[in-house]
Amino acid sequence: MQPRLKYHQISPEGMKAMAGVHNYISKCGLPRILIELVYLRVSQINGCAYCIDTHCSALIEEGMPQNKINLVSVWDEMEGLFSSREQAALEWAEIVTYAGDTHVPDEAYDNVREEFDDKEVVDLTMAIGLMGAYNRMAVSFRTPPKSLTA
Repeated sequence: MQPRLKYHQISPEGMKAMAGVHNYISKCGLPRILIELVYLRVSQINGCAYCIDTHCSALIEEGMPQNKINLVSVWDEMEGLFSSREQAALEWAEIVTYAGDTHVPDEAYDNVREEFDDKEVVDLTMAIGLMGAYNRMAVSFRTPPKSLTA
């Protein structure tokens, strides 16, 4: 993978603004492991090698078992492996990431509301949108995974 642009250097203020949202999400009250799980799923959907690598590493650092990380993309087939809260977050991540196709149906909203309060739903949705933006930057400019460049 050949990088196209060093967007962090070209637009440092823009990336700093995105980092501000990232910093907010990291302090919003949602557990880091849940945020990283959602970041991973969004990154899988968007095909972002850099972010998949980053969030798999973060989940390992948080103590998530490797077999669970391996099965994130098929979470809905793994009865009992993911908690009801993780399932609701992963479903919401998929529905919101595909919003152009799904139009975020009431059933999905009702499901996430069973597990998360109003602020948590807003923060979770913000995290999903932020990761989508980061994925688009990394995919568009061909950012190689850290583990391959370190």
